[in-house]
Order: sequence, then C-alpha cells, then structure tokens
Amino acid sequence: MRRPSARRITALLAAGLLLPVLASCGSGDGKGGSAEGGDSALVIYSGRNEKLVKPILDKLEKAVGAKVEVRYGDSAELAAQILEEGDRTKAGLFFSQDAGALGALSKEGMLAKLPQSSLDEVDKAYRGEAGDWVGLSGRVRVIAYNPDKVAEGKVPDRVADVTKPEWKGKVGFAPTNASFQAFVTGMRVLEGDDATRLWLKGLKANGKVYTNNLATLDAVESGEVSLGLVNHYYWYERVAEKGEDKVGAQLKFLPGGDPGALINVAGVGILKDGGQAGTAQKAVDYLLSKEAQTYFADTTKEYPLAAGVTSNVEGLPPFESLESPDIDLGKLESLQETLAMLQDVGLV
Repeated sequence: MRRPSARRITALLAAGLLLPVLASCGSGDGKGGSAEGGDSALVIYSGRNEKLVKPILDKLEKAVGAKVEVRYGDSAELAAQILEEGDRTKAGLFFSQDAGALGALSKEGMLAKLPQSSLDEVDKAYRGEAGDWVGLSGRVRVIAYNPDKVAEGKVPDRVADVTKPEWKGKVGFAPTNASFQAFVTGMRVLEGDDATRLWLKGLKANGKVYTNNLATLDAVESGEVSLGLVNHYYWYERVAEKGEDKVGAQLKFLPGGDPGALINVAGVGILKDGGQAGTAQKAVDYLLSKEAQTYFADTTKEYPLAAGVTSNVEGLPPFESLESPDIDLGKLESLQETLAMLQDVGLV
C-alpha cells in the first residue's frame, strides 16, 4: 500500500489540515482486528457532527456484532489524518460529511472497493467512480432569506448575483465550513478558477462572515443580514423544533443547475489498511438499510439515498425536483486548491 508523498503531506500541513484526530466517543480499544472478517472492534473516523449522527451510530454495535469506537472531527482534517497514518491507520471506516474528502482518499488508493450490491443501493451519481465509497444522505445548498428584509421574488436566482451592489453588507456565509468549501470546489469545477476567485472577492466585499451554518441562519432570522448561504436541512431542523411560524427565515432553492444549488452527500468508505474490513462492511450495509436511511430522512432532515426511502418532511421539495448542477462529486476532492484560494482571497 503506497503512502501519500512527502510533498502531499507537506502541502496538507501547509493548508493546516494535518491535525490530531478530535474528540472520540463510544466503546472499544481502537485497535481493530483482522481483515479476514473476525474483527474485534470497529473504529470510525466521523466527519459528521456528533449531535447529528451519534444516535444512529450508537446502534451500530448491535448491528455489526462488535465494539464500535467513533472519533469525531472535521472531514478534511480526518482525511488528512488518514493520509498521514497511511498503512498504520487505526480507522476501519471513514464517515465523511462530504464527497470531497472521500474522493481525496480514493485518489490516494486508501479505500477498499465495495461490493457491487452495496454500490447498487445508490444512484451512480452519488457514489465513487472507482467503486470505493458510497453516499448515504444528500443535502442541497440554498439561500436562506429574511422575508421582512427581502421579498421572495427579489431573492437572487443565481448565487453569482449575491455579489451585486444591492446586497452589500446583506449576505452571511461561513467560509471555514466544510460544506461551503465543497460548494466553492464545485464552483471551481463548473466555472473555473478565475471566475470563482473573482466571485469570492465580491462575496468578501459584500458579505459578513460567520462560524457555521447555524450562526449564519441565526443572522438571517435576526435581520443582521438579509441572505445566508447554507445547507437546506438546518432550516428544516429548526422548523421541526420551533414551528415554521417561529422561524424568521425562508429558503430559496435555486433553479437551472446553478452552482449554488449543489447537492453534496455524506458517505462512507472502508480503509484498505484498517484491518477491520468485515465489520466495516456490516456497518456500510446497516447505514444503507431502511432503518438508517429513515433516520437521515426524519431526524437529520436530509435526503436519503438508499433502501427506497423517501423523505416525509413537510415542505421539502422532492429530491428528483431539485435543479442541481451536473457535476462528478468525485471531482470535489481538490479541496487543497480551494483552501489555497480562500486563503489567497483572505477568507480563511
């Protein structure tokens, strides 16, 4: 098994991606087991927010018949950690917030090919081209807006338009958020680096920076900004908690395949060198099952991608109605270049 080159490790270090694995929870000694299916424990590196996925991951021990340890952190940081660890990694399964981090590991040959039966559970647009990772749930980028500040008909139909003069000081976004960075990577793929850099400069001039999607949504609700660039499910979670009449924001789903309507996926891949292949495959099967897919639909308010499960969230547009850009999600792996661009523009 080849390790990533010293040059690549150095680049990741320069980008600030090689950080220690963050907080862990769950049981197990983290040592894993053999690759022959007799695994004694499963170690998951999860780039998904602990609050969102812990309830479903807590059910894994029963589903896989082994102890499970989950280490939480940022998807890009965890992917970089796996690259640094190489064939010494303790991770058996990587659960990523976005396709880009999975694509980066796939590009370096770190992931094992999945059985065709697992891959066939998900449309080919939402799984790795090499057959070594599979999407579990989808989310779409949207524009949140405050209806007291801007009428629905005045909300931009294109994300490019939020850099126009009339929106100066009125746009919130979270440049350090992994989903925002994946969206920018998608724009680079679709529109090119020069156009994306120009847009980022305009966004910096017009916008207000927040720490994450929730803080951005808070700012929209309070009227601190009129528009916010976020993922759809944060709004639906808030509506489920408070009721729509108590949420001071609405959502605009962008039409026409706009880069601002990117559908990204959370997904999983099995580490070739984790020594936990048998248990990890059982975990993949469970996360693709009706029980887990229903959890993503009903609890996290995402779009389920497998097991024939559809979302019953009130007001959520059907998945097939979304007008997302036509893009190979595997190409979102060029996060390093996106981070360099964000740094160059002064946004991170």
